[in-house]
Amino acid sequence: MFSQAHIHVTCENHIAYLKVNRPEKHNALDNDDIDALLSACAFIEAAPEIRIVVLSGTGGKVFCSGGDILAWSKLSALDFGRHWLRRSHMAFDALARLRQPLIAVLNGHAFGGGLELAATADLRLMENHARIGFPEPGLGVIPGWSGTQRAVRRFGAANIKRMALFGETMDAPTALAAGIVDEVLPQGTGLERAKELAEKVSTKAPVAIEAVKMLINMAEDEESGRAAEALAGVCVGYTEDLQEGIQAFRNKRPAVFHGR
Repeated sequence: MFSQAHIHVTCENHIAYLKVNRPEKHNALDNDDIDALLSACAFIEAAPEIRIVVLSGTGGKVFCSGGDILAWSKLSALDFGRHWLRRSHMAFDALARLRQPLIAVLNGHAFGGGLELAATADLRLMENHARIGFPEPGLGVIPGWSGTQRAVRRFGAANIKRMALFGETMDAPTALAAGIVDEVLPQGTGLERAKELAEKVSTKAPVAIEAVKMLINMAEDEESGRAAEALAGVCVGYTEDLQEGIQAFRNKRPAVFHGR
């Protein structure tokens, strides 16, 4: 169990349920929530029993409305760029690079940072009453939580241009046809479907699932450097040479390696 600011994590049968719980503010994220997302990711990463994560918003109307305008509008231009955007990128990168697969349940509207939050997931389920879009230019700002980067890689530049440049919002069938979401479901059934999918994944070999996710992330340039080193480190970790090197260090003698 994890609870900090408006971010809550509960665990059940190898599944972690990560929720943004701020319905009175349309699940908008403030500075404390960004820090909480980072802490939640650290909690999830460190829990060996967690094999898959389901992300959702509470309230049923809005998945996440993005950054809390009252929080970021008070910042100076330098603080906005140096701290608000950089810290948020760290949190969203941590979500996208979780070792466990991540399912986002868009059980309400996802605008701006909410859609960028959904972009961190490996699979997106969208309930049929929800809409998505990037309204930031109408406020004089940009989609700054990787809306012009990760979202472009995962959703395609043409779709992002439709929303960010031309102000289009998409309903669930349009988002499905555009490849932005993977399934459209009746209102109120997204979490049930996510649990069904998560239970299937949780029965598969967790190390193989983790490796496949990292390889796919490498293919789409999500985390090439870290993933390559992590996978190589695992391979080296199984070698007799590693054990020989450790024993030699402990016994203060030269190591004798055999390439196996």
